[in-house]
This record gives sequence, C-alpha cells and structure tokens, in this order.
Amino acid sequence: MKTRVLLVEDQMLVRQGITSLLALDESVDVVGECEDGSQLIDTLKRVSCDVILMDIRMPKMSGIDALNALKESDIGIPVLMLTTFDDHSLVSGAINAGARGYLLKDVSLETLVDAIKTVERGETLIQPAVTEKVLKGLQGLSVTFESFDMPESLSTKELEILRLVAAGYSNKEIADTIHKSTGTVKNQVSTIMAKLGVRDRTRAVLKALELGWI
Repeated sequence: MKTRVLLVEDQMLVRQGITSLLALDESVDVVGECEDGSQLIDTLKRVSCDVILMDIRMPKMSGIDALNALKESDIGIPVLMLTTFDDHSLVSGAINAGARGYLLKDVSLETLVDAIKTVERGETLIQPAVTEKVLKGLQGLSVTFESFDMPESLSTKELEILRLVAAGYSNKEIADTIHKSTGTVKNQVSTIMAKLGVRDRTRAVLKALELGWI
C-alpha cells in the first residue's frame, strides 16, 4: 500500500513542487495539503495519513507550534520536518516537540521518499547535511526532554555507533561501516537509548553532546 502523506507548507510553489515530485513515486501518495500549521488539526479530521511532511517556518502557526498542537490532541502521526541551513535553533525546538525527522528542502526524490518511509517505520532520521549544522548549533545547550541525569557509561563500540548516528547514518549504513548485521546494530542502538534514558536516536545524540561524550 502507498504511504499517505499530508503536506504542510506555506509557500504555494514549494508545496506544488513537492507534491509534483512525490507524484513521480508510486509508493507515496499526497492525500492532503495545508498552507499553514493552523490548518493541520482540522485537516486531520477529514484526511487519514501515515506521515506528516511539514515546514518549520510558517507565518500563522510554525511547525513547532503545530507539533505541540498534535501532542495536545494526542495525535501520534510521525512528522518529518522540512528545514533550511539556518534553521538549527528551530530544529532544536522541533526535536523537543517530538518531530521524527529533518530534511533540507533541496533533497532529491529518492532521499525524500526514503525519509518518509523511515519515519513511517517509527525510526528517527536527520539528513547528514542538517546534522552537522544542527549539532554545532546545539553544542553547550541543556536538553529539556526526559533523560537520565547520570546515565550508565557507554562502551567504546557503543560510542562509535552513537557517533555514526550523530553523523546521520541509518542502521544499515552503520552495519556496513562496522561490519555487523542490521539487526545487531538496531539492538545496540536500543541499548544506547536505554542507557541514556531517552526515547529516540536524536535525543540520544543530544544527551551525549550535553555530557560531552561526542
């Protein structure tokens, strides 16, 4: 079955461009569009989707405010945020608001579809080009999400894996790099998150940054 996507983007040309781009892939279907975050909750009452693809910067209601509205309405649809190179401070807010992925707006169709599928599976994704910029902007900041104050130390191998996660590597890419199976990497990433007391990969990276581990 096709992955149903709801697009939230205030710029008409960008919205039309993304919709036209995704129409070229038979595994994805844009089932609805919103021109602002303020329309999101009402649209979800009429449209069922698997992934929300949403801009961070919008004039009436930002992507972060829309994420908080989803949380208040107890709507658990995964959200993939669209960002630009100068949005790292906003991305940190989106992380705390529960977004599952972050992409630059100039990505290829293949990268965009892969990202949509990744967050649909419940995984977290930050495009490598975004990761470097975001992590530089977040260094020295205190995390505001739930985590262990004094987490259990990570092994050398776990720290290696976490550094690869911070670089935007997928589980498969990490597995290829360290010559392990994807299942083994997935289990090790889960162990890392459990030790840090966080719920996803992005928060694991941010917590490790706060602790000075990476």
